[in-house]
Amino acid sequence: MSRPTHTGGSGSLGEFLKSRRDALSPPEAGIEGWGRRRRVPGLRREEVAQLAGVSVAYFVRLEQGQARNASDEVLLAIARALCLSQTETEHLLDLARPSRTKATPRTRPERAHPLSLAMLETLESHPAVLLGRRNDALAWTPAGHALLAPHLPFDTSDPRTRPSLPRLLFLDPQVRGAHLDWEAEARTYVAYLRLISGKYPEDSRLAELVGELCMKDADFAALWASGRVKECTGGTKRFQHPLVGELIVDFQVWLQADTPDHRLEVYFPADEPSADALTLLNTLAHEDHSYTGVRRDIASPSGRIER
Repeated sequence: MSRPTHTGGSGSLGEFLKSRRDALSPPEAGIEGWGRRRRVPGLRREEVAQLAGVSVAYFVRLEQGQARNASDEVLLAIARALCLSQTETEHLLDLARPSRTKATPRTRPERAHPLSLAMLETLESHPAVLLGRRNDALAWTPAGHALLAPHLPFDTSDPRTRPSLPRLLFLDPQVRGAHLDWEAEARTYVAYLRLISGKYPEDSRLAELVGELCMKDADFAALWASGRVKECTGGTKRFQHPLVGELIVDFQVWLQADTPDHRLEVYFPADEPSADALTLLNTLAHEDHSYTGVRRDIASPSGRIER
């Protein structure tokens, strides 16, 4: 089935195809005779075309943004040729088929789902944060705030001032310095933002965030240019925390079915010293007079989900 192919914008199909082609070595693609002198870091266009079973001229036009109406069969064949993961394949289809992507109102701020807030309320003694699709903190527990950004106000009710975790990770020296595995964390954040940008190509606030970080931080710009996409559902983080010292936490992500791009991240101690550190951090957080529990006034009064 043929569909209009989207090729423009900072997250264009051609840009993504080129980045994945450059990242794949001939041995990884199963190409023999790769020891010959090569002028490109990854696969040649003609090699991808041959592996995908399309003409070289067509693949060139597709990568250069000159082709239209790429069929599902062709796109999936190219995905196989480039050894794309399931997440990368979904991203490729999002870029190629605008009908798959989600319309984004330009003026409405993101709102937390009441059920997500209720779940967050039950986790008040644990570090947890509810993130919007741009990784803005829509709400967090006192311990979650104390772990991730204790130097910032607790209140997240104003969309204009609520913390952006990507901005903090790249532009806030205190947050950047607290992450002991900053490089790995940065790669994950950028790959997730690029994945979301394919789902919401009309999200002007997301485009502004990416543009700002590309201009202000060379590390972000380089990671964005790499073209990597990745879903994040859990992992481990190491912190050098200003209040409780070094700690290691595992985290798990839960999704609300009605708002699948909102993510509830919950953190658990990875070892006994970290458990002691989190207990102390939770005590300190609740002793701070500015904490009044999880904010509920950021949900729409009707309970209607606003994206």
